Amino acid sequence: MRCGNLVAVHDARCWNCGRWQPALWGYYPALRRLGLDLGFVPLVVTVCGLLYLVSLILSFALGFDRAGPGGFLQVLAPDVQVLFLFGATGSVPVFEYGRWWTVLSSAWLHGGLVHIVFNMLWVHILAPTVARAYGPGRLIIIYTVAAVMGGTATTLVSQFLPALPGPLQGATLSIGASGAVFGLLGAIVHFGRSAGVSAAGQQAWTLAAILFVFGLLMPGVDNWGHLGGFVGGYAAGRFLDPRRPERGYHLLLGLFLLGLSAVTVAASLLHGLLIGVR
Repeated sequence: MRCGNLVAVHDARCWNCGRWQPALWGYYPALRRLGLDLGFVPLVVTVCGLLYLVSLILSFALGFDRAGPGGFLQVLAPDVQVLFLFGATGSVPVFEYGRWWTVLSSAWLHGGLVHIVFNMLWVHILAPTVARAYGPGRLIIIYTVAAVMGGTATTLVSQFLPALPGPLQGATLSIGASGAVFGLLGAIVHFGRSAGVSAAGQQAWTLAAILFVFGLLMPGVDNWGHLGGFVGGYAAGRFLDPRRPERGYHLLLGLFLLGLSAVTVAASLLHGLLIGVR
């Protein structure tokens, strides 16, 4: 088990850490074959990849003009109307169309080949570290909270602080898992501080700072989404406390949040079709 002590498959409670159903009703050995993250990383990569491909194919099929800042970030970029349909967030979807749930659905969408490759690469690198420190259930919670915080931050800044200079502006339309990625960095920073693993925390701080500065220098980067995601991940990591063992309800909550993410994408599609893509 994660606390380091062996339990019987059908034990109701771990005698060492007190965790209820430590073997997950006998399914834990099978789930462990999926890895420390219980298959979360392949799930994220697969779902994001499929949504990107579908949005790209639909963009070409409908013949929409793909708009953006240009450059390598816009290589194979889906149309903004299609991204809106699938659940992009920002001040326009949230405040003009009332699509408040898109602060979550937007984290599963991407605006170009380079965009999705870089984000999935960072998920692949960082998520196993967070799973090792917090457990797979709390990894999903941290990832989701950071995604929502990133989407919320950029939406509010765009709506209420529109006069900020270019790189400090919020997004009228925002997509991508980068807010959640920054949330994983924030969780690692807290883990390094709370568990006394200063090297891990310092590396995460340095990497977050480099990526944030890079975002300030690149056009079309949602810097408030990054900042909001980092704060959300740090706060979630602090609340979940990696010094304590993960509980069964953390995994159940994580599974619920994955289901909720699917619901928000479906709700975006249904709502978008009802109002018409324009």
